[in-house]
Amino acid sequence: MDKFQIEEIKRRLDILDIVGDYVQLKKVGKGYRALCPFHSEKTPSFYVMPDRQFFHCFGCGKGGDVISFVMEIEGLSFPDAIELLANRVGIKIESNETRRNEWSLSEVMEKALKIYRDSLESAGGEVARRYLIQRRLSEKWWSRFEIGWAPPSWDYLWRLLNKAGIPSKAAIECGLVIEGQRGLYDRFRGRIIFPIRDVMGRLIGFGGRSIAGEGAKYINTPESPLFHKGRCLYLLNVAKDAMREKGRAILVEGYMDAIRLHISGFGESVASLGTALTEEQANLISRFADVCYVCYDADTAGQEAAIRGMYLLQASGLQVKVVVLPHDADPDEFLSKEGERAFKDLLSQSLHLPLYHLKIRERALKDLSLRKKTVEELLESFSRISLPDLAPFMPQIAAALEVPRHALENMLLNFGANKTRAEDEKKRKSAKSRVYINGCKKQDEKSLAVDAKEAALFALLWNDLEKRHHLREEEIYPLISDERIKTLVAALINGESTEELEKRWLNSGDLFPLQTLALGNAFCEQFEEGISPWDVIVGELRLRLIKFRYDELYSKMLKGEANYDEIKEMRRIASLLKGGKEDR
Repeated sequence: MDKFQIEEIKRRLDILDIVGDYVQLKKVGKGYRALCPFHSEKTPSFYVMPDRQFFHCFGCGKGGDVISFVMEIEGLSFPDAIELLANRVGIKIESNETRRNEWSLSEVMEKALKIYRDSLESAGGEVARRYLIQRRLSEKWWSRFEIGWAPPSWDYLWRLLNKAGIPSKAAIECGLVIEGQRGLYDRFRGRIIFPIRDVMGRLIGFGGRSIAGEGAKYINTPESPLFHKGRCLYLLNVAKDAMREKGRAILVEGYMDAIRLHISGFGESVASLGTALTEEQANLISRFADVCYVCYDADTAGQEAAIRGMYLLQASGLQVKVVVLPHDADPDEFLSKEGERAFKDLLSQSLHLPLYHLKIRERALKDLSLRKKTVEELLESFSRISLPDLAPFMPQIAAALEVPRHALENMLLNFGANKTRAEDEKKRKSAKSRVYINGCKKQDEKSLAVDAKEAALFALLWNDLEKRHHLREEEIYPLISDERIKTLVAALINGESTEELEKRWLNSGDLFPLQTLALGNAFCEQFEEGISPWDVIVGELRLRLIKFRYDELYSKMLKGEANYDEIKEMRRIASLLKGGKEDR
């Protein structure tokens, strides 16, 4: 590849599209803001500026162009990132591997997909074509969803891969072939093939559906350098735009369920490849949607795993609604028989997660031998949801559990406290082992050269309009030694809006205010729940001011320059610092 190819790739890309595949971006002035994908934070400090095609996080300091973003978030080398982005914009580049007549894993996967696709169209694919038509999947959709066919032959794929010059090591590493006692043979045999692409559109794995009734109904590519089942969702690469537009996702289990929903006009649908949803999959959905409709098979054997997954979705910030299908139906069958309008009715009748959980536990709640355990399970699950989000359903929950509303709130709070106590203790021990300067990690303080407590004071005022309105200047200015931060605080106290300030700083390229804000927010996030960061920070800054005054007076006294009133003031401060009474 040469620099002209790289520039052409960057010219065709919009950094907003790429970064938007990983975080939810919100417009701020000329730029966009989000929670940083590279470090944990509660207050957004990650910015993307489309006019300059760059990103920067004022919290962790990472920044760069679209290529460096992909390298960082995907853990790729520069050539691999270029290859990924080139494929996205349809530019064919000659990689170093190609020049050496070698194959990358991505190229091996794409070659295998072509073989599977050609196989479906060949004379030997007749049985697969009949099956697909029988499943009401007409020919026009086969190419749209890149569906293929793995013949029942022992090593059909491997023979063609080998003929193309692909080494066995690469084929094994991709999970396409298996090494047995009699040599290499195909993993997928006698199966409809569904390609699985990641959010960027890279082919990372395959799913295979048996049509002969032998062996497992579905098998997937095993865990490999490319494929991690718990980190991907089927059809996310084509569903993400519709998810953004509609603000919702429809989550199903299987390939055919997701395909049927897309065909029926529900382009925001993705499949989890099973009911055991992972935190990574939940976070993927939350990047593009605010609401997630879960539509699993009515008779799923993995109902308990499904419930755990739904709470992971809720914890990722999604509003979770459960679509209840008729008994013995799956989304594919229901849509094929009942149609789009009937499915829309099901969506409108979907149950919020707490109500659905109550519904499936109705029988257990009425069984005296199971009731105690069931109540505890429900309370533990509901305690994972914040009380404001749970409030609309509290009357139904209280009625189902047969407890008064106020008692229910106390029970939920107790469950939540017990659940987090061990985590809090772990965090406290971890915090003690970290080294801070003025409450800030060394590297942050060094990079900003500001006092973290003063930055935190600025951040608290930034986030609290009420406090800014009722604060007197003479109370706060003496606490701030850094003139730059004092100027920022003055702008807030004098009534300038945070939106206008942020817009002005971004337009002028002034990084210091946003860096200071990020550092201050990070400092405040260390405080445990129930402790007021404002009281602690203001108290410590006031104590620092008093100590500074004492040192100033003490120095004057040693030089013989202090008058009577100053000596009296020094003694009063000394008494105050020791916790004694002031001299009269």
